[in-house]
Amino acid sequence: MATLHNNVVPASGGGGTVWLGDRGIFAGGTGIYDIDYISISTAGNASDFGDLIAGAKEHPAGLSNGTRGVISGGYNGSMRDMEYITIATTGNATDFGDLTVARYRVGGGASNETRGLTFGGKDAGFNAVNIIDYITIATTGNAIDFGNLLAATYQTAGCSDGSRGVVGGGKSGGISNVMQYVTMDTTGNATDFGDLTVARFGLAACADATRGIFGGDYFLSSANIIDYITIQSTGNATDFGDLTVARFGLAACSDGTYGVFGGGGGGNVIDYVTIQTTSNATDFGDLVVSREDLCGFSGN
Repeated sequence: MATLHNNVVPASGGGGTVWLGDRGIFAGGTGIYDIDYISISTAGNASDFGDLIAGAKEHPAGLSNGTRGVISGGYNGSMRDMEYITIATTGNATDFGDLTVARYRVGGGASNETRGLTFGGKDAGFNAVNIIDYITIATTGNAIDFGNLLAATYQTAGCSDGSRGVVGGGKSGGISNVMQYVTMDTTGNATDFGDLTVARFGLAACADATRGIFGGDYFLSSANIIDYITIQSTGNATDFGDLTVARFGLAACSDGTYGVFGGGGGGNVIDYVTIQTTSNATDFGDLVVSREDLCGFSGN
């Protein structure tokens, strides 16, 4: 194993990096109830963390306040349930509460040290929805309505700098290149942010305290693309580089310095980038279980 860095270096701006951390979590997936973890500062293979309690979850959203991680929604029996883990300790998940509406293929989630948001998805009737829910991550209970996306959208990707949450891509009638944002600590409808470099869905996103990155796609022609944005400056995304393997249905997490993409396309690949430096991704290691349509988050 190779150590990437010894300490997390907080970036400036946004809301800080309180909700990030060195332990990266990858949970769920199509037909998968497994939770894996990595040390983001040390490249290498993932280790088993525990299991989801509601069974396999396809395309949930991952949320974290830096201490507690929440796996929100996803295709299983109820599609409303949320469950949580304490990131610093291994073990099975525990029930957190329910979403306002049953849904899966949410993909997009954003969080800070207090609040977690779940964006869009498909409901129990397999219809796309424009719902945004929020929770206070430190307090178990049911989600509360936050507002609406610009349109009913599923299989998006979301990230946050602590004050602003950005969700991008997905399917909304056709395949979308739209990014939209909300202010995390207030409620209200989303506002247009700009466009990704290409329209895509089944992608993943993560962020440090200033920059968000979006990687992957369902379509092979653009499935290796990584874009980046400055979260506090609205506008179109810029090309960042390429993933090591083109894939869809992947997940991402960050420690505030590195962005790590795991799984996707039914594989176990983990790769990483330095978020403040544009370049192609580098191999990190492998997940314990190969999978797609999983979620990711980080903490300590």
